[in-house]
Amino acid sequence: MADTDPRQQVLNRLRRARGQLNAVIDMVEQENSCKDIVTQLAAVSKALDRAGFKIISTNLQECLARDGEPGEDGASLAELEKLFLSLA
Repeated sequence: MADTDPRQQVLNRLRRARGQLNAVIDMVEQENSCKDIVTQLAAVSKALDRAGFKIISTNLQECLARDGEPGEDGASLAELEKLFLSLA
């Protein structure tokens, strides 16, 4: 059965990225080929991007309202666009 809790999904993705990053570190220490290291590093980057997009897409307005100034009702369209682009 798949876990549908968004927080757990993000944690799973981050843990996967951590494991992949540990593998990259090991590969560099073992002087593996550049191609293999870059391929694994790209996988780490993609896993982090997916975690970031999941965080943003889950209750985006709530997240931004909580991070904003007291009394604000959330983010403007420009702020939302900037947040998405920060992961690009």
